[in-house]
Amino acid sequence: MKKQLISIMLVCVFLGISAPCITVHADAADTTSITQENQQIRSDFFFDTYLQMLMRLAHKPSLATCIIKYDEVVWSHAYGYYDIENKKEATTQTLYLQASVSKTVTATALMQLYEQGLFDLDDDVNEYLPFDLRNPNYPDIPITIKMILSHRSSLADDNLYWICLSYLPGDPDVEGFPYPWLEEYLTPGGSAYSSSTWSMDRPGEKYYYANIGFSIVAYLVELLSHQDFNDYCKEHIFQPLQMNATGFRLRDVDIDTIAVPYEFKNDAFFRHPQYGIHILYPAITLRTSIEDYSHFIIAHMNGGVWNGVRILNESTVQLMHTAQFSPTDKYNYGLGWEVTNKPFQKTYGHSGGYVGALNLITIHPEYNTAVILFTNALDSELHSTRMEWKAISAINKALFFKARRIVS
Repeated sequence: MKKQLISIMLVCVFLGISAPCITVHADAADTTSITQENQQIRSDFFFDTYLQMLMRLAHKPSLATCIIKYDEVVWSHAYGYYDIENKKEATTQTLYLQASVSKTVTATALMQLYEQGLFDLDDDVNEYLPFDLRNPNYPDIPITIKMILSHRSSLADDNLYWICLSYLPGDPDVEGFPYPWLEEYLTPGGSAYSSSTWSMDRPGEKYYYANIGFSIVAYLVELLSHQDFNDYCKEHIFQPLQMNATGFRLRDVDIDTIAVPYEFKNDAFFRHPQYGIHILYPAITLRTSIEDYSHFIIAHMNGGVWNGVRILNESTVQLMHTAQFSPTDKYNYGLGWEVTNKPFQKTYGHSGGYVGALNLITIHPEYNTAVILFTNALDSELHSTRMEWKAISAINKALFFKARRIVS
């Protein structure tokens, strides 16, 4: 079976990449135009077939995706059903849960306040928090805002027990955000505290991916702006970028247009309810569409500007996309953005996977090209499988191959 799948993939790759290279032989201009149009239709058919096959390998009921070059979307498409039971077809306006891709927006909100001079990245976060945040293993070492934004604060594992308790169907009560929970979760003696919350490494010394760090980021946005985090994002990011369908809470979006979060298990899709996460919502619960989020990515690709609207200064954008602690490492993290420093392949973006979501954003600055892909299923509730990621990576590569053949 495995050999058959590999053979099918190779055939589809061949078909998908060879079709655009067919040479047109014709004397009449109109005949040439018709022939080229037919070849494009054929090319699109093979490409769509290839992506749909990879969707099946990845166990995705739907896929929404686009290609961006410079400052515009040059190709976009959606495949499959975002609601299988009701046979609702996905479109580029369908909203998808973003999981950790949400962090790109949360970080952008805080960095807007950085530009206003309200804090420095190397400031001790305790200068702004109403409770004391320290790794109990290193109580005398300050934790800086830059450490939190780049996952170097020495915060370690998510406390799954308390996070699962905050996983609720519908929209949890997050008015004012559960910041008393942060103190209970992060400080020794708190009702939600676990010793595994903190690593044994010194702050700033080692990378640990900590979702809870971006709940702190959102809290800082509220403390510094004197606004609710959601209201702040709406006023300073979503409205300026015309991301009118986007939001962090179910109450802020049209729930009927959100892709159903599925889990693939026992060779079938298990339907989860639309849900919220009480303590981590600024880190993982952004819901947005390909159409909306492309505006945000274009702004980050173009020095903070989309459609003539500036949300960040160019120097701030560059800072966010730069690895903060080990700039030569192959894989690293900037300020809310994943950074890759492979030889001949410098990229930035973000991935995201959670219950009913697996998404990937990849930007190649050398080619001024980005690919966005959203899906609405995960093979298990907390971790995607190896085959799943291989298929998603293959879709990503196919889209970049297509991008190289599109003249913006």
